[in-house]
Amino acid sequence: MLIKYLYKLYWFVGLILFQVLVLNNIHIGGLATPFLYVYFILKFDSSTSRNELMMWAFFMGILIDVFFDSPGMHAAATVLLAFVRPTLLRLFTPRDAFDSIVPSMRTMGTTFFYKYLFSALLVHHTALLMLGFFSLGNLLFLLVKILSCTVFTALCITTIEWLRRDDA
Repeated sequence: MLIKYLYKLYWFVGLILFQVLVLNNIHIGGLATPFLYVYFILKFDSSTSRNELMMWAFFMGILIDVFFDSPGMHAAATVLLAFVRPTLLRLFTPRDAFDSIVPSMRTMGTTFFYKYLFSALLVHHTALLMLGFFSLGNLLFLLVKILSCTVFTALCITTIEWLRRDDA
């Protein structure tokens, strides 16, 4: 059990540092910025309670907010993602899957994983960027930014999924 939490803590710290030190400086065309830290929330096993997931999400989001100097936007969007995630897993997990799975391409299948991934990223990025814009004055730009960030983050997560050998 301790090893499991140490492994989660390793990913928690690693993804936050990578997001803050590297990915925060990447902006493709002024639109796409990858928010890879959400990968941590997406990879919890399906038997994790919603409360535990929301606690991890809040602490991750608030730490990202501290480094980005944003007033709770990442915390709110990440907690929303953690709240919606069990429902998304139920929607996109194959019916013949095990009771407790760690979402990945291998355990869910590529099609189901991509449906889960894109819908979860759309929820997170929509909430985050709507809070950041706090206006619907330039709706087209907002929608393009949400879509481009979602696609770029999904590409980064897909790359990690292809490189990882374990499903922990």
